[in-house]
Amino acid sequence: MISSETMERQQASSLGGIERAEPLLPLELLELELSLEGYAGGEAGFCEAVRKAAGETHGELLFDLPAAGLVEDCRRIAVLRIPTSDKKMRVVLALLDQNGTEIRMQAPDEDTEHLVRFADAFVEVLERI
Repeated sequence: MISSETMERQQASSLGGIERAEPLLPLELLELELSLEGYAGGEAGFCEAVRKAAGETHGELLFDLPAAGLVEDCRRIAVLRIPTSDKKMRVVLALLDQNGTEIRMQAPDEDTEHLVRFADAFVEVLERI
């Protein structure tokens, strides 16, 4: 689920952060959240489930990594790039809970802003290739 604390935070990024003027529950995050509802694949199926959900929303999975204390009650983090209603790309996070039974979507915040900077650099490198 998308936490209310996360929805209230602002994140600016060259890939399109959530602006204060946008609704608290952006349609793009809701769409992803719904496509991942009922996930029960554990850690092994996390990456593929997120990749499929991102593709269904015309987005893409950039990378995934162990959470290693970056986000509370989280085992893995997937960094996605999804299109917004104004055709810009936004970075969002898919988080696999500690039990490996639920995936929740989250906008990047001050604790994960370095992942957005890394995603920016990652995309820039890919575009040069």
